[in-house]
Amino acid sequence: MNRRRGHGAVLYAVAALVLAGGTAWWWSAAPRASGDPRLLDWRQNAEQLLPDAGDQSVASTVAMGAGSGHEMIADIPGGNGTFLISVVCAGDSGSRVRVSLGGDESGRGVQCSGARTPEILSVALAGELHMRVNVDDVSPVVFRYTLQRMND
Repeated sequence: MNRRRGHGAVLYAVAALVLAGGTAWWWSAAPRASGDPRLLDWRQNAEQLLPDAGDQSVASTVAMGAGSGHEMIADIPGGNGTFLISVVCAGDSGSRVRVSLGGDESGRGVQCSGARTPEILSVALAGELHMRVNVDDVSPVVFRYTLQRMND
């Protein structure tokens, strides 16, 4: 009988060790909160300035670091046509992004602080949107865009 108690004790000890190890792994693998608490406020601000609309084709909101660039590619539901692209960003005072729709164009500068309204661009697209956004070095920003088909 003592031998069975010994095996039972070892089994319980191993189970406790596996549970402790699993708990430690789960705790260390949990996603961390965003490094910059301002990003949540900026996201809400950008979504208020440019809310979702029922007739939009595509919309996205992206947080980007200072001095970074991001290429956005989106399939266009319904294929070719003329679209309105609305863009807005939120960030620290003096922050800006440059939005380019491809090719050799230098893009359009968009202010990310102060009194802002969405910038609206009219473009002809053939099945896909290719947009490049470059952030200046002032601060991280939250960038939002919507794409809406124009009634031809």
